[in-house]
Amino acid sequence: MRPLKKYLYSTCKGTSIVTTQTLVKSVVSAVLFAALTSSFAYAQGNAQAGQAKVATCAACHGPSGNDSVLPNVPKLGGQGERYLLKQMQEIKADIRKVPLMAGILAASTEQDLADMAAYFASLDAPVGAVEESKLAVGQELYRAGNASIGVAACSACHSPDGKGNAAAGYPALSGQDTPYVELQLKAFRSGERANDEAEVMRMMAARLTDTEIAAVASYVAGLR
Repeated sequence: MRPLKKYLYSTCKGTSIVTTQTLVKSVVSAVLFAALTSSFAYAQGNAQAGQAKVATCAACHGPSGNDSVLPNVPKLGGQGERYLLKQMQEIKADIRKVPLMAGILAASTEQDLADMAAYFASLDAPVGAVEESKLAVGQELYRAGNASIGVAACSACHSPDGKGNAAAGYPALSGQDTPYVELQLKAFRSGERANDEAEVMRMMAARLTDTEIAAVASYVAGLR
């Protein structure tokens, strides 16, 4: 954990001591929470069983899980099973509010959710492309963060190639639709979305401008 703290403090150089300490504590808390809970028992999904349970999902996400053209519908193929299960659990419980999903999971059991998560996780990951004009800014923020405003590198949790950390429940971002990522970052920034561990995403997004959010969202779309 010490190397992570050292990295975060160096990233936040130039920001206030209070802000830096709050950021470091929150990120470290989230990492510790993920590490401690990654071995906890939760419903084990069956991808084959899940395939028969996602017919309704295909209406928006498509048969591959990656076929939606709607900006507020994510690509699900190849996404981490743990992350998918958490999101479905919280959407069902109305912790994460997604109007398009209202009532869709109401009748689903915990096993149903686990099976659907396992199925989508078993599919091929999406492939996207970065907009050339946003590459430089997006790449810098994703790989190195921005020390002047206290933003840690996205790659610290989502991995350098954008594949995320499936065991910890940190989502894959590579190939995700740019409009969707942009919408989610703005939702975290406004507090409209608040289901992130230790408020890490809300703190990060709160320090980004619309231009920076658009750049990061475009950059991750092109990661492989």
